[in-house]
Amino acid sequence: MSGRPCALLGTALALGLAAVLNVAAPAAAAAGDPAAEAVVQPSSQLGSYLAGRLAAKRLDAPSAAAFYGKALQADPDSAMLIDSALQMEASQGNWSRAEALAKELIKVEPNNRVAHVLLGISAFNAGRFAEAEEDFKGSGTHPIGELTNILARAWILQAQGKTDEALAVIDAAKLPDWANTFVRYHRALLADVAGRTSEARTSYSRISKNDQRILRVALAYARHAANSGDPKLAQTILNANFERAKGEGHPYARALFAEIEAGKRPQLLITSPSEGLAELFYGLGELLASEPAPAAGDPVTLRLGIVFLQFALNLSPNATFPLLALAGAEESAKHFGSAIDAYNRIPRGGPLEVSIDISKAFNLNQLERVDEAQSLLEELARQHSRDVRPLEALGNIMRAHKRFAEAAEYYTRAIALLSQPEAKHWTFFYERGTCYERLKKLPESEADLQRSLKLSGDQPLTLNYLGYTWIDHNRYLKKGLQMIEKAVRLKPDDGYIVDSLGWAHYRLGNFNDAVKYLEQAVVLKPEDATLNDHLGDAYWRVGREREARFQWDQALKLNPEPEDAEKIKQKLQKGLSGAQSRQARRGREVRSEAAPKRRSAVNAPSAQ
Repeated sequence: MSGRPCALLGTALALGLAAVLNVAAPAAAAAGDPAAEAVVQPSSQLGSYLAGRLAAKRLDAPSAAAFYGKALQADPDSAMLIDSALQMEASQGNWSRAEALAKELIKVEPNNRVAHVLLGISAFNAGRFAEAEEDFKGSGTHPIGELTNILARAWILQAQGKTDEALAVIDAAKLPDWANTFVRYHRALLADVAGRTSEARTSYSRISKNDQRILRVALAYARHAANSGDPKLAQTILNANFERAKGEGHPYARALFAEIEAGKRPQLLITSPSEGLAELFYGLGELLASEPAPAAGDPVTLRLGIVFLQFALNLSPNATFPLLALAGAEESAKHFGSAIDAYNRIPRGGPLEVSIDISKAFNLNQLERVDEAQSLLEELARQHSRDVRPLEALGNIMRAHKRFAEAAEYYTRAIALLSQPEAKHWTFFYERGTCYERLKKLPESEADLQRSLKLSGDQPLTLNYLGYTWIDHNRYLKKGLQMIEKAVRLKPDDGYIVDSLGWAHYRLGNFNDAVKYLEQAVVLKPEDATLNDHLGDAYWRVGREREARFQWDQALKLNPEPEDAEKIKQKLQKGLSGAQSRQARRGREVRSEAAPKRRSAVNAPSAQ
C-alpha cells in the first residue's frame, strides 16, 4: 500500500525470513535447471517432482500441489516433498489439506517452521492455546524467527486473558534494534486490546517519529488517541502521515481524519487477539510479497509472502489490508483471476471501493476480457459521476488497445470534471495528446501536450513525446531536440526515451550521434523490436552494414508488429535506400506508459 503500511522491519526481514523458515529451493531444481524446464508430462516420481518445481517457480500453486501430491504417492515420507506440497496448499488457503500435510511433516522433520506456524494457528483458532504456544516456542536462534514466535506467543497469552504474562514475554525479548518498531507496535496493540490505555500510549510514543508516519502505525496510533479521548493528537498523527505522503494521503487515513473531525469515536485498529495475531502475519506477508521478484529463478520471497498473507486471512478472513496485499501479490504473479477473487472478498463500502473496482477492471483487461472491464468502469463512472478515476482508467485501457478515438473521448470526459486543472492533472492532457497524435489530429495533440507541460514542466514523457512529434513533422527542430535531451537527463535509464533521442538524431541526419544513443537504448531495452530495428537503420547509414543486418534479424526475432516485420524483411533483403527512412514509431512508448501497473489504482490517491 501507499506509504508501506507494514514495512516495519526493513530489508533484513525479507532477506532472512525464508532461511529461518526452511523454504529455500531444493538444489535438484535450482533456478534455471534445464531438466525442470523440460518437464511437461511427468511419468515418474522424479518427473512429478520436477514438474511441481517448475509450476511452483511459475507460481502456479494448483498445478504444483497436484504434481507434488502425485510424487508423494511414490515417496510419502519425503520431507522435501511434503514441505513443498504444504506451501502450495497453504498459498491457496486449502487448510484441511495443508494441516494434514503439516502433521505428516512434523513426524519426519520435527523443527519445520512453516508446519509449526500452521499448526499453531490451527490450534489457536480451535482454542487449544497451550498447544498453540508450544508450536510457536521452538524458534531456533535466528532473530527473525525469535521475533515471530515472541509476538505470536504474546497474542496467544492475551487470548487467555494473561495480559501481564503476554507483556512480560514481549518485554523480555532480546532482539536487534531493527526489530524495536515492530515490537513496540505490537505491544501497543496488545495493551489496547487489554484495555491498558496508558501502557498503549507509552508504547506508541516510544516508536520513532519517522516510523509513526508509516501508514499502518499511524492508523493504529490515531485510532488509539481518538478512542481514548484525544482527537487533537489523532489529527496531529494523521497530518504527519499526510505530510510524509506528499499528497492527499491514503484514503483510509483521509476517511479516519474525517470521522474524527466529525466528532466520532473510532474503534481501535485491532480489537481482539485473533486480529492481533493476524496483524503479525499480515505485516510479515506484506513485506515479503512487496519485495521485487527476480527476473529469473525461483520467486521464493513472493511465494512465501502469499503463504503468510493466507495465514493472516486464516485468522481474520475478511481483513481488508491482507486481502489487498494478497490481490497485489497475485497480480505480481500474473494470476489476474486470483487477484480478482481476492478483491471480491473485500467488504464493500470502504474508502477504497472505487479503487478496488478499477483494479478489478485492469485485471479483467489483462485477461483480455476488455468488454467486461469497460462495462465495469462505465457503471463505476455512472455511480460516481464526479470521480475522474474510472474515466482515466477507461482511457488507459482503450489507449493500450489502440482504440485511440474512444480513449480520447474518455479523457475528454475526465478533463471536463476538472474545474481548475492543477499540476497533478498533467497526465490527462498528455494521455489525450498522445491519442490525438495517433489519430493525426496534430493541432489538438500539440495543444494538449503543451498544456501538460504548462501544468508540470519537467515530465519526461511529455517532453519526449512533444519534442519527437515536432522533429518527426520537421517543425521546431532545435527546440524539439532540446526537449528530448531534457527528457533523457530526467530519465536516463528509460530505453524508450533514449531511443527517441537517437532516432531524433537519425531523422536530422546526425547518424553518428544516432548510433551512440540507439546503442545505449538497446542496452537498456534489449528485448524491444523497434529499438533493435532503429539501431540497425543507424548502423546502415554509417556503413556498418553487417551489424545492421544483425540488428534487423534480432528485431524480427522479437515479434514486431506485422507491418513492421514486413519492412524489416525488406531491409534484410535490400538494405536501405538513399533517402532517409520515415519510421516514426511511437506506439511502443504509448503501450509502455499506458499499461496498468501492479496495484496502482488501489495505491494512488485520487486525481481530483
